Amino acid sequence: ENRGRTFAKYAGVAPALDYHLLMKEEGSGPHEMLEIGARAACLRSGQPHACDIIERRSTAGAGEGGEGSAAEYYVHYVGLNRRLDEWVAADRIVHDTSGAGVRDGAELGGRRATRKMKRRIDDMNALQAGASHDEALEKEHEESTKVKNIQTVEIGRFEVDTWYFSPFPDEYAQQRKLYICEFTLKYMKRRSTYLAHCERERSRQPPGQLIYRCDAPPLRRECLAAGMEQPKQLSVFEINGSDSKVYCQCLCLLAKLFLDHKTLYYDVDPFLFYVLCEVGADGGHRIAGYFSKEKTSSEHNNIACILVLPQHQRKGYSKLLIDCAYQISIREAKVGSPEKPLSDLGLLSFRSYWTQILLQTLSDHRGNLSVKEISMMTSITTDDIISTLQSLNLIKYWKGQHVISVSPKIVDEHLKLHPPGTSLRCDPSKLTWQPPAEDALDK
Repeated sequence: ENRGRTFAKYAGVAPALDYHLLMKEEGSGPHEMLEIGARAACLRSGQPHACDIIERRSTAGAGEGGEGSAAEYYVHYVGLNRRLDEWVAADRIVHDTSGAGVRDGAELGGRRATRKMKRRIDDMNALQAGASHDEALEKEHEESTKVKNIQTVEIGRFEVDTWYFSPFPDEYAQQRKLYICEFTLKYMKRRSTYLAHCERERSRQPPGQLIYRCDAPPLRRECLAAGMEQPKQLSVFEINGSDSKVYCQCLCLLAKLFLDHKTLYYDVDPFLFYVLCEVGADGGHRIAGYFSKEKTSSEHNNIACILVLPQHQRKGYSKLLIDCAYQISIREAKVGSPEKPLSDLGLLSFRSYWTQILLQTLSDHRGNLSVKEISMMTSITTDDIISTLQSLNLIKYWKGQHVISVSPKIVDEHLKLHPPGTSLRCDPSKLTWQPPAEDALDK
């Protein structure tokens, strides 16, 4: 029963605009049992792609030993991100990987990728802050999370394919699909339980304090064509992890389905969470993304983790969340930076934001500005300013210090390439957040 709602199927390997029903690509003929760890090829987008067999299981109707097409394999596509790992039917497996036409992810770097391919490959919101690059720890992490447990989640009117393992309690982790309330983020195993919860639940917004509200920008035509509804407004709520533990724990478990290296699941007390919502015509505040930060950070981090849910990506929300974090830092009179190290794509997201802010600052102040002065104006750390200006070739190291070397003409030329008006920003006049008393941070 859909209660008259229109559901959009969202595949996690595709951009937020690409809603579709997943179609099985069938091979032909029976297959012998494959061993775990074997190298094979799997039909993907109609082409055989090299893969490693990570796990196998028998499905309903399988013969003895799970043989034939009733067996399923969990595969990792060689050269592609782990979020594309999936369970596939045995009839998609091609045993001979020596034949012509078998591809791996390395090939994509050697030829021109179409716009659609780039969207399917790139994780446009992959800030996986704090990820360890130590090889041993990385291997241990991959081993413990190598098999994606939850395959899909239904949240509101969206059914979303997940990307990664998330440590839900055992009784939920065994489910292929979970149902998640878009207001409370409580997760359920059965649709009947979910519908009953929706009927009796009166909360229409996250817990915590509303700190920001603005009119929602018009959705692009592609979003509307994909069946997305135009929100009336956008809102941001500040939620204290120690005040709303269950909500924040549910948020972290949901986020882990789309972030590979997220490690915060249950110990939410030391963190503040800033949840971005779309406000619909019915007045409900439905989660679109969030960022978190430590209440007290010895390293002056203003973002610990950031995520825009897959079905809401490509709407400019990541820049809005980043800008919100920096506007809060400005009101705190502190400089801030996301937790390091950043993933490559995470760095690109922040570098794009820093570039627009720094170019606009240089354009507004035509006189000579030092790196420290810019840092005080923007709350961007001096290290982030220097690395960003170096990428633009706008700073030099002279007599033991970094000197900004730029003319108004050069700034204007760069602004044409990075126009600030194209990004969704946090309007300071609509941000009601004020710094808390020092003792309040310990609660």
